[in-house]
Amino acid sequence: MELTGKIIAVLPANSGVSQRTGNAWMSQEYVLEVPGQYPRKCMFRIFGEDRIKQFNIQMGEDLTVSFDIDAHEYNGRWFNEIRAFNVQRGAAPVAAPVAGAPAAQPAVENPFPPAEPASEGSADDLPF
Repeated sequence: MELTGKIIAVLPANSGVSQRTGNAWMSQEYVLEVPGQYPRKCMFRIFGEDRIKQFNIQMGEDLTVSFDIDAHEYNGRWFNEIRAFNVQRGAAPVAAPVAGAPAAQPAVENPFPPAEPASEGSADDLPF
């Protein structure tokens, strides 16, 4: 999936050492605002110090973010995770179409004919 928008928050990086493998890890979360009549926000995570440095995401940038969505269970509750795997810069902010939503209709300049002035001899200005 992809979303295009502006980075409105860069959260602090998290890091640690895996208890299972003993390897160090790092992740960072960002908030992307997708423009539109009702702007939407999406928090996504980049996992891996190399990718965090490679993407070098800064506050206020316009980006197109490619990501995967996955869910996991913890203590009987389910949580979504949105993990970015690619970032493209310089994209014009355009709202991504929602799956299953109807396609946007072309704008009609004036769907109604102009109103005609009421005749002077008529007491009733209604057309019917």
